[in-house]
Amino acid sequence: MSAPLKDNPADESNACGVAPSVSDGQLVEQTMAGDRKAFDELIKRHQAKAVARSYRLLGNMHDAAEVTQDAFMKAYTSLRTLESPEKFAGWLMRIVSNLSLNKRRDRRKSAALPTDDLLGGMDAGSSHARSGRADDPFQQVAGKEMGVRLFKALDQLSEKQRQAIVMFTIEEMPQKEVAQAMDCSVEAVKWHVFQGRKRLREILKDLLVEQ
Repeated sequence: MSAPLKDNPADESNACGVAPSVSDGQLVEQTMAGDRKAFDELIKRHQAKAVARSYRLLGNMHDAAEVTQDAFMKAYTSLRTLESPEKFAGWLMRIVSNLSLNKRRDRRKSAALPTDDLLGGMDAGSSHARSGRADDPFQQVAGKEMGVRLFKALDQLSEKQRQAIVMFTIEEMPQKEVAQAMDCSVEAVKWHVFQGRKRLREILKDLLVEQ
Protein backbone atom coordinates (compact mmCIF):
# COMPACT_ATOMS: atom_id res chain seq x y z
CA MET A 1 0.00 0.00 0.00
CA SER A 2 1.58 3.22 -1.10
CA ALA A 3 0.12 5.82 1.25
CA PRO A 4 -0.56 6.09 4.99
CA LEU A 5 -4.03 6.83 6.29
CA LYS A 6 -4.96 10.47 5.85
CA ASP A 7 -5.54 12.52 9.04
CA ASN A 8 -8.46 14.26 7.38
CA PRO A 9 -9.71 12.33 4.36
CA ALA A 10 -12.21 15.05 3.42
CA ASP A 11 -9.43 17.55 2.80
CA GLU A 12 -8.20 15.77 -0.32
CA SER A 13 -11.40 15.02 -2.18
CA ASN A 14 -9.68 14.04 -5.40
CA ALA A 15 -6.04 13.66 -4.39
CA CYS A 16 -5.70 10.38 -6.23
CA GLY A 17 -7.13 11.70 -9.45
CA VAL A 18 -9.96 9.14 -9.42
CA ALA A 19 -13.36 10.29 -10.62
CA PRO A 20 -16.06 10.17 -7.90
CA SER A 21 -18.24 8.13 -10.24
CA VAL A 22 -15.83 5.20 -10.17
CA SER A 23 -17.30 2.39 -8.06
CA ASP A 24 -15.55 0.49 -5.28
CA GLY A 25 -15.56 -2.58 -7.47
CA GLN A 26 -13.76 -0.77 -10.26
CA LEU A 27 -11.21 0.57 -7.81
CA VAL A 28 -10.59 -2.94 -6.47
CA GLU A 29 -10.04 -4.22 -10.01
CA GLN A 30 -7.71 -1.31 -10.79
CA THR A 31 -5.75 -2.02 -7.61
CA MET A 32 -5.32 -5.68 -8.54
CA ALA A 33 -4.15 -4.53 -11.97
CA GLY A 34 -1.32 -2.62 -10.29
CA ASP A 35 -2.79 0.85 -9.79
CA ARG A 36 -1.93 1.69 -6.18
CA LYS A 37 -3.59 5.09 -6.42
CA ALA A 38 -6.89 3.25 -6.76
CA PHE A 39 -6.42 1.74 -3.32
CA ASP A 40 -5.55 5.16 -1.94
CA GLU A 41 -9.01 6.22 -3.10
CA LEU A 42 -10.58 3.26 -1.28
CA ILE A 43 -8.77 4.33 1.88
CA LYS A 44 -10.03 7.87 1.47
CA ARG A 45 -13.61 6.69 0.95
CA HIS A 46 -13.81 4.28 3.87
CA GLN A 47 -11.28 5.41 6.46
CA ALA A 48 -13.65 7.51 8.57
CA LYS A 49 -16.27 4.78 8.81
CA ALA A 50 -13.63 2.15 9.59
CA VAL A 51 -12.15 4.23 12.41
CA ALA A 52 -15.62 4.92 13.80
CA ARG A 53 -16.49 1.22 13.77
CA SER A 54 -13.29 0.25 15.54
CA TYR A 55 -13.65 3.06 18.08
CA ARG A 56 -17.15 1.90 18.95
CA LEU A 57 -15.80 -1.54 19.71
CA LEU A 58 -12.59 -0.49 21.46
CA GLY A 59 -13.31 2.86 23.08
CA ASN A 60 -9.80 4.11 22.37
CA MET A 61 -8.94 6.30 19.40
CA HIS A 62 -5.28 5.30 19.27
CA ASP A 63 -6.21 1.61 19.16
CA ALA A 64 -8.94 2.32 16.61
CA ALA A 65 -6.50 4.11 14.30
CA GLU A 66 -4.01 1.26 14.66
CA VAL A 67 -6.64 -1.37 13.92
CA THR A 68 -7.88 0.60 10.91
CA GLN A 69 -4.37 0.80 9.49
CA ASP A 70 -3.96 -2.97 9.98
CA ALA A 71 -7.37 -3.58 8.41
CA PHE A 72 -6.47 -1.68 5.25
CA MET A 73 -3.15 -3.49 5.04
CA LYS A 74 -4.91 -6.83 5.40
CA ALA A 75 -7.52 -5.82 2.83
CA TYR A 76 -4.82 -4.74 0.39
CA THR A 77 -2.91 -8.00 0.66
CA SER A 78 -6.09 -10.10 0.53
CA LEU A 79 -7.95 -8.37 -2.32
CA ARG A 80 -7.83 -11.43 -4.54
CA THR A 81 -9.83 -13.38 -1.96
CA LEU A 82 -12.74 -10.93 -2.32
CA GLU A 83 -15.29 -12.77 -4.45
CA SER A 84 -17.36 -9.69 -5.29
CA PRO A 85 -15.31 -6.48 -5.69
CA GLU A 86 -18.47 -4.36 -5.38
CA LYS A 87 -18.87 -5.61 -1.81
CA PHE A 88 -15.55 -4.16 -0.72
CA ALA A 89 -17.08 -1.85 1.92
CA GLY A 90 -18.88 -4.61 3.82
CA TRP A 91 -15.87 -6.90 3.52
CA LEU A 92 -13.59 -4.20 4.90
CA MET A 93 -15.95 -3.57 7.83
CA ARG A 94 -15.87 -7.28 8.69
CA ILE A 95 -12.07 -7.13 8.76
CA VAL A 96 -12.20 -4.03 10.99
CA SER A 97 -14.71 -5.68 13.33
CA ASN A 98 -12.72 -8.90 13.59
CA LEU A 99 -9.44 -7.12 14.22
CA SER A 100 -11.11 -4.89 16.82
CA LEU A 101 -12.48 -7.89 18.66
CA ASN A 102 -9.06 -9.53 18.51
CA LYS A 103 -7.57 -6.37 19.99
CA ARG A 104 -10.12 -6.48 22.80
CA ARG A 105 -9.27 -10.08 23.57
CA ASP A 106 -5.59 -9.22 23.62
CA ARG A 107 -6.05 -6.37 26.08
CA ARG A 108 -6.19 -7.45 29.69
CA LYS A 109 -8.10 -4.38 30.68
CA SER A 110 -10.82 -2.84 28.52
CA ALA A 111 -10.79 0.85 27.72
CA ALA A 112 -13.94 2.69 28.81
CA LEU A 113 -16.31 3.97 26.16
CA PRO A 114 -17.47 7.57 26.84
CA THR A 115 -21.09 7.63 27.95
CA ASP A 116 -22.00 10.38 25.46
CA ASP A 117 -20.74 8.23 22.60
CA LEU A 118 -22.50 5.14 23.89
CA LEU A 119 -25.85 6.90 24.12
CA GLY A 120 -25.49 9.26 21.18
CA GLY A 121 -25.20 12.29 23.47
CA MET A 122 -28.70 11.73 24.87
CA ASP A 123 -30.19 10.34 28.04
CA ALA A 124 -31.06 6.68 27.77
CA GLY A 125 -34.75 7.44 28.20
CA SER A 126 -34.86 9.97 25.38
CA SER A 127 -37.35 9.08 22.67
CA HIS A 128 -34.89 10.45 20.13
CA ALA A 129 -32.09 8.22 21.37
CA ARG A 130 -33.86 4.88 20.95
CA SER A 131 -37.05 5.68 19.09
CA GLY A 132 -39.27 2.67 18.45
CA ARG A 133 -37.33 0.26 20.67
CA ALA A 134 -39.27 0.09 23.92
CA ASP A 135 -37.75 -3.27 24.81
CA ASP A 136 -34.25 -1.82 24.77
CA PRO A 137 -32.63 -1.73 28.23
CA PHE A 138 -30.68 1.37 27.15
CA GLN A 139 -33.98 3.19 26.99
CA GLN A 140 -34.91 2.25 30.55
CA VAL A 141 -31.71 2.93 32.45
CA ALA A 142 -31.93 6.15 34.49
CA GLY A 143 -29.95 8.15 37.02
CA LYS A 144 -26.42 9.45 37.38
CA GLU A 145 -24.95 5.96 37.79
CA MET A 146 -25.95 5.10 34.25
CA GLY A 147 -22.66 5.78 32.46
CA VAL A 148 -20.35 3.74 34.65
CA ARG A 149 -22.81 0.91 35.16
CA LEU A 150 -23.69 0.75 31.48
CA PHE A 151 -20.11 0.29 30.38
CA LYS A 152 -19.45 -2.34 33.01
CA ALA A 153 -22.59 -4.17 31.91
CA LEU A 154 -21.59 -4.05 28.24
CA ASP A 155 -18.19 -5.43 29.11
CA GLN A 156 -19.82 -8.47 30.70
CA LEU A 157 -21.51 -9.50 27.46
CA SER A 158 -19.98 -12.03 25.11
CA GLU A 159 -17.99 -10.51 22.28
CA LYS A 160 -20.69 -11.27 19.70
CA GLN A 161 -23.46 -9.90 21.92
CA ARG A 162 -21.51 -6.73 22.60
CA GLN A 163 -20.66 -6.28 18.93
CA ALA A 164 -24.30 -6.76 17.89
CA ILE A 165 -25.56 -4.40 20.61
CA VAL A 166 -23.02 -1.71 19.71
CA MET A 167 -23.72 -1.80 15.99
CA PHE A 168 -27.50 -2.36 16.02
CA THR A 169 -28.66 -0.60 19.20
CA ILE A 170 -26.06 2.14 19.60
CA GLU A 171 -24.99 2.84 16.02
CA GLU A 172 -28.51 1.98 14.81
CA MET A 173 -27.17 0.11 11.79
CA PRO A 174 -29.67 -1.98 9.80
CA GLN A 175 -29.64 -5.65 10.78
CA LYS A 176 -28.48 -6.63 7.30
CA GLU A 177 -25.39 -4.42 7.59
CA VAL A 178 -24.66 -5.74 11.09
CA ALA A 179 -24.89 -9.28 9.73
CA GLN A 180 -22.44 -8.42 6.96
CA ALA A 181 -20.04 -6.84 9.43
CA MET A 182 -20.23 -9.84 11.77
CA ASP A 183 -20.15 -12.32 8.89
CA CYS A 184 -23.28 -14.08 10.07
CA SER A 185 -26.99 -14.28 9.26
CA VAL A 186 -29.59 -11.65 10.15
CA GLU A 187 -31.23 -14.25 12.40
CA ALA A 188 -27.95 -14.66 14.26
CA VAL A 189 -27.76 -10.90 14.76
CA LYS A 190 -31.30 -10.90 16.17
CA TRP A 191 -30.35 -13.69 18.54
CA HIS A 192 -27.20 -11.95 19.77
CA VAL A 193 -29.13 -8.69 20.31
CA PHE A 194 -31.93 -10.54 22.13
CA GLN A 195 -29.54 -12.41 24.40
CA GLY A 196 -27.45 -9.28 24.97
CA ARG A 197 -30.49 -7.23 26.00
CA LYS A 198 -31.68 -10.03 28.27
CA ARG A 199 -28.28 -10.16 29.96
CA LEU A 200 -28.16 -6.35 30.31
CA ARG A 201 -31.55 -6.36 32.03
CA GLU A 202 -30.25 -8.89 34.52
CA ILE A 203 -27.11 -6.88 35.23
CA LEU A 204 -28.88 -3.50 35.39
CA LYS A 205 -32.12 -4.61 37.03
CA ASP A 206 -31.67 -2.29 40.01
CA LEU A 207 -31.39 0.71 37.67
CA LEU A 208 -34.22 -0.08 35.30
CA VAL A 209 -37.14 2.31 35.39
CA GLU A 210 -40.31 0.60 36.45
CA GLN A 211 -42.94 0.68 33.72
